[in-house]
This record gives sequence, structure tokens and C-alpha cells, in this order.
Amino acid sequence: MKRHMTQEVNIGSVSIGAGHPVAIQTMWDRPIEDTSSVLRSIEDLAEIGCDLMRFSILDTAALAPFSEICRHSSMPIIADIHFDHTLAIGAIERGAAKIRINPGNIGARWKVDEIIRASKDHGTAIRIGINGGSLPVQYRKTPDHVGSMLTVISSYIDMFERQDFTSMVISLKDSDPGVCYEVNKAYAQRYGYPLHLGVTEAGPLIPSVTKSAFALGRLLYEGIGDTIRISITGSIEDEVTAAKELLKTVGRYDHGVTIISCPKCGRAGFDTHAFMHDIQRELSVIKEPVTVAVMGCAVNGPGEAARADIGITGLGRDVVIFKEGTIIAHVTPGEAKEAFLAELKVIIDEKYHN
Repeated sequence: MKRHMTQEVNIGSVSIGAGHPVAIQTMWDRPIEDTSSVLRSIEDLAEIGCDLMRFSILDTAALAPFSEICRHSSMPIIADIHFDHTLAIGAIERGAAKIRINPGNIGARWKVDEIIRASKDHGTAIRIGINGGSLPVQYRKTPDHVGSMLTVISSYIDMFERQDFTSMVISLKDSDPGVCYEVNKAYAQRYGYPLHLGVTEAGPLIPSVTKSAFALGRLLYEGIGDTIRISITGSIEDEVTAAKELLKTVGRYDHGVTIISCPKCGRAGFDTHAFMHDIQRELSVIKEPVTVAVMGCAVNGPGEAARADIGITGLGRDVVIFKEGTIIAHVTPGEAKEAFLAELKVIIDEKYHN
């Protein structure tokens, strides 16, 4: 796959653009009340593949816990700022690796200039983010929505370049996945600053994943995009998992577990739903590229999943574990999880650690 080459931008310890892997991010979804709990959640998210975490900074009271999180987090932290340029500067001074602003709602030009100066002083990247629903008033009802978004982002990029600031990440989002695809593709043909991809206000899990696959999957497959968030009205863990799966599907993420699994039908001799639920966490933290099959019956068992590194299925009253299509163990349903994970560990050690 040919990558759309963008310039490198450093977000703390994570580099994007210039051929680096696509960085997965999510956004903290509630007020910061206990920083220790937040930091534990950040570590859990890092284990399943999250690279960047963003927080809304709503007022000056949020800056103290935000500062503590920046100091102790293993992953770079991003501050999301609207309306108040002093909050943006405060977040920069307290350790934000990147801030996200929409220059159109920050206010006077001098306020944006102050943010740029603070970012240059602290080596902080800036994501210039515009959404289709929050364009300047004169552009909101124009029939050429894509053209309007490009005009606005071009003016903002020019504003930053005039201040000799180039540590920019750009995001052009809309709730219409077709607009997202068209505007980001058009942007990529004109500029070399890294792109953050997302469909904004994409809805619950299934609508969000569907819209994101349609818009962002095509962009990623065409080599466009440097960091991604799949916005879900649901858990932030699902956002990270969905982003990983989309990146794997289009060939932009080459580690972690690939899962082959059956839906249920009347032939099922093995409860694939329950088993997948039981082992999901263990699979999500594996970094090595292995393929796992969870099949419901002999019809869709070792034969159809012969290319999997390891699989499990029902066979009569037994549960069988197979390796590359060959049965290696017969176990009871109660033994299935422990036996399967033990065999998976052996396979990973043989393939990657010897």
C-alpha cells in the first residue's frame, strides 16, 4: 500500500506522519475526580493498543489534576480546549503533549498567536480541528460543504505558518461519512501536515463502526491518515478496539490477535459467544500477530479455520483445540478457557520468543 507521506510531528513520545504507524487515540469520557483511577485506566487502555489520550479542559480547576496526569501517564496526553485561550496556555504549561483547538472559537487573532507562542516555547504540538457543524457562520449553509471546510482550514494553516509554526496535526470531521471521506481526501492532495481521522458524532457502536469503516477505512486503505479516533456513544475501550480492527483490516496495523469466529446457529456444539466474552481481555493485550479461531461446530471447525494459528470448536460432547487445522487436544467445556490460553502461549513462545 502506498502511504500519503506527511511530515513528522512529535506528540510527546509518539511520532506521527513520515511513515510512522497510525496512532490510536480516545477521549476521557467523564470529569476527572480521582487521578489515580484515571491513570490506572490509561494503563489498561495502553495494554489494549491506545497510544494517545485526550481530556476536555473546561475550567481552571481542571488544570491541577490534568497536570498530575501529564506527569505520571505512560502515554502522551492531549488537552481539548474551546473558547478560552488561557486554558490552552495553562494546559501547555502543565505538560500537554498536544492541544486541540478550533481557532474559529478561540476569539481574537492575538489569542491564537499567544497559544502558538506558548506551544513553540514548550515543544507542544497543536491539532487544528474543525467540524462540519462548527464552521464560521458564513460557511455553514453553503452547498459546497467540502469546499467550505477546505477554505476554512486553509486560512487556519496560513495563520499558523505565518507564525513559523509547523508542528500541526489537522482534523476535518463531519457527521456525514461521505463528507469526511471527500474532504480528507481533498486535503491530502494539497497539504503535508498529518491528518487525524474521525467521523464526529457517529452514534452507538454498530452505526459508528459502520460509518467509520465506510469513510475512514477507504482513506486508510488509500494511505491517508496518521492518527485515528472512532467516536462511539459507548465505552472508550470499544473505541480503541474498533480502531485496531479497522487498521488491521486495511493493512495498517500488523500486530495483535486476528479473530475468526462463528455466529451461533442450530448446529452449535460450542458456545462461541460466551467463550469470546470470557477470553476477550486476554486476547486484547497480546502484541504478537497471531490468528485465533473460535468456531461453533465441526462443519465450521478445523477445516474452515485451518489457516488459524490456533482454534477451538465443539465436536459432539467434546470441545477440541486445533492448531493449523490439526486437532491437538480434547477438553471439557469447563477446561476450555485455561487449556486454550495455555496452548496459545506455547504457540506464541514457539513463533516469537525462541
